[in-house]
Amino acid sequence: MKLLILFALCFVSAAFSDDFKTVAGREYKNATVSRVEPDGIVLTNNAGISKVYFTELPKEVQERFGYDPQKAADYSAQQSAGLDQVRKQQAEALQREAEATQKANQYRAQQQSRQNEVRALQSRYDELQKQEDDLLLRIGEAKKPGPAYFGGKNNKTLRHSPNPQASQLPLLQSHLKDIRHEKDQVRKQLEKAQR
Repeated sequence: MKLLILFALCFVSAAFSDDFKTVAGREYKNATVSRVEPDGIVLTNNAGISKVYFTELPKEVQERFGYDPQKAADYSAQQSAGLDQVRKQQAEALQREAEATQKANQYRAQQQSRQNEVRALQSRYDELQKQEDDLLLRIGEAKKPGPAYFGGKNNKTLRHSPNPQASQLPLLQSHLKDIRHEKDQVRKQLEKAQR
């Protein structure tokens, strides 16, 4: 009984399989027609799945599967129009994606530029703060009295020599004013850049 069922299955599969040969000589051995379309047939065999157009097949195969050149042309035009629509949609999607990528890149570049500007301003502000601190130290030193010594009667009176740095005091104070002005300007730019 099992042998009979196996024999029947082999016979049925052999009955549905066929050999196809195109007018150009290409052969499809033991192929099963999986789908008939208006412009051709889709074959399945050991080599895989292939679509063979009716224009490639002999007249008797065309007649066997009901080939109508007008229906095939209409179907091909419809398929082509569908493909054109898909290609157009893909091109539009790629264009939108490219525009979005360009905007994102521009935004990143602007952010990077802004961060660089903030870092440069912060660095300049820190440098000006250091210069201000140094000037304040030098001004403090210039305001101090000069070296002390004992003089007078019996060298009991504490006296001070003139401070040699005192002559630089007006220049140091002018420079401090300039530094503070620039520092104020940089601080305003930094606050604006950080908004």
